[in-house]
Amino acid sequence: MRSRIILVTILAALGGSAFAQGATPREELDARLFDSPALATPYRENLSEDEKLAGLAKFWSEVKYNFVYVDKLKELDWDRLYLETIPKVRATTSTLEYYRVLSELCARLQDGHTNVYPGPELRKLTMARPMFTTYLIEGKVLVREVFDPALAAKGVRPGVEVVAVNGEPSLAYAQRELVPVISASTPQDMERRAYGFNFLAGALKDVPRVSFRTAAGKSFDLETPRVEIETFIKAAYGREPFELRMLPGNVAYVALNSFGDDRAADAYMAAFERIAKASALVIDVRNNGGGNSSVGYRVLATLVDKPFATSAWSTRQYLPSYRAWKKPMPDFEKPANNWEPDGKRHFTGPVVVLTSGATYSAAEDFAVAFDAMKRGTIVGEATGGSTGQPLFVSLPGGGTARICTKADTYPDGTRWVGKGIQPTVAVKQTLADLRRGRDTVLEAALAKLRK
Repeated sequence: MRSRIILVTILAALGGSAFAQGATPREELDARLFDSPALATPYRENLSEDEKLAGLAKFWSEVKYNFVYVDKLKELDWDRLYLETIPKVRATTSTLEYYRVLSELCARLQDGHTNVYPGPELRKLTMARPMFTTYLIEGKVLVREVFDPALAAKGVRPGVEVVAVNGEPSLAYAQRELVPVISASTPQDMERRAYGFNFLAGALKDVPRVSFRTAAGKSFDLETPRVEIETFIKAAYGREPFELRMLPGNVAYVALNSFGDDRAADAYMAAFERIAKASALVIDVRNNGGGNSSVGYRVLATLVDKPFATSAWSTRQYLPSYRAWKKPMPDFEKPANNWEPDGKRHFTGPVVVLTSGATYSAAEDFAVAFDAMKRGTIVGEATGGSTGQPLFVSLPGGGTARICTKADTYPDGTRWVGKGIQPTVAVKQTLADLRRGRDTVLEAALAKLRK
């Protein structure tokens, strides 16, 4: 079962057509039905109106027949939204404007695994970022990490508040500029995207002037140059997928920061002899945006001595004759699989898993299985509330869309997409603790283990 990482996936999505080079004649013929190169036109500063409308129609139809959450399409009246979007597309005067209109339409679906990405030529106009990350705490946008020594030397440090962007209050800026084009599954997902992943994203050539305020109340303004998205991602999300340190009380703290490849599970197994000697284990997936679910299941397999259930899932079945006969078309449903215990490794002590709104996709599959196996406690915030298998389709002008085709649930069928996996002990990082260098959530987890 494979899911996707929020930001790293963007780079793979941009400009990628399913009409692959080196395909056989049969593959090329088959590809024409759903991803013909006729609609994968190259980038131009302003696509023709025909191309724009054809791209809109393709996105509309692919969503209509493949988006797994059909009730959303009915409630929104997807055909009505399509009709309302046609004049908006016609009014665009550039490919950049066109992709914003498509993104606004996509955002109405409010699904974190359904997105529109402009092509690589537009990256520098839409996705460049200053070299620091932000997040929302207690209604304030705060600096989280800084990767530019020049900014740090001027006072941009973790815990400093971002008060305004180009003179506009930060919250108002995000609501105006970002929220309308973000497809997010839950309020916590929207919060992480609008005030974190996407905050201050824009044109490389534009330098936003940001107003900051320190904990002591000192205000200062700075120009914050942007860098290309590849540079930003490498700095901000290039952390090691596995971290281990021992905490007081012989507690092993393990951060699993990515399931994008096998490195997190491989490193965990390599360090297991040390982990096994701990009195308790804290597994932190607060910064894990997903990847491949099986990576997380390998770790969970060391916590049990019997098979455990993974997610159940379903997808749509479209049968044209059934539609003609006005017969219902039930979903194809796949019950939960059982994952075998490790067999060679078994940690028997208490376990706590830390989650946040940035826990996403395959990391949520991990949390679902952990919660269902009743092996320990989840501490922190509700997860982002989105997983599934995206279908990628190419769009005119080198862009790409992805559409969620699979609905995952708990093994017993309980739905969590659109809600998030709820923690047993709900705790949020506080502003006061952040500025004192304390981790509110981790401290709550350690207090839970001491009881």
